[in-house]
Amino acid sequence: MNSRILASLSLGAVVLLSATGCASLTHQATTIPYSPSDGVNVPAPESGGAPVQIRNAVIIADAQGEDGNLAAALVNATDQSATLNLEWGEETATVRVPAGETISLGSQDDEPLLLEGIDTEAGATLSVYFQSGDTEGVIAEVPVLDGCLEHFADLVPGGAQSDCSHLEHTEAPAEEGGH
Repeated sequence: MNSRILASLSLGAVVLLSATGCASLTHQATTIPYSPSDGVNVPAPESGGAPVQIRNAVIIADAQGEDGNLAAALVNATDQSATLNLEWGEETATVRVPAGETISLGSQDDEPLLLEGIDTEAGATLSVYFQSGDTEGVIAEVPVLDGCLEHFADLVPGGAQSDCSHLEHTEAPAEEGGH
């Protein structure tokens, strides 16, 4: 009788470990950092210390993909004003962020930053170099979108309407004869 109890307990332990053991070896997807939005968070340089943090950066392009408006939250948590430098292609721009403030480019309070000459169509990404303070900069792949989503419609450069016909639902033609 003791051997039956021991065998039952052993079998139960094997079933329990095989059913739950994989979770202890598998990497949990919830521990992977990501941007749960349309834009991207630009990582701080490896050297650290950049005074301006860039959050939820996205570019809304015109229909030709020639120019785009950068929408992003620029956060300066330091006690000194800081400048954010941006470079893409041969173009550059700077934004001054006051000490302890957040600038929300493309919001009701702050205009988006016009990036001329992006030469990137919606659906692609644009390599943008971000640098602030005395730190080295980082290159981030910023998504380029069009104004088809309602919350981006007002951010299209020049206020032009985006061609959203690719989003219209059409019924598939009915097959004759069927199966």
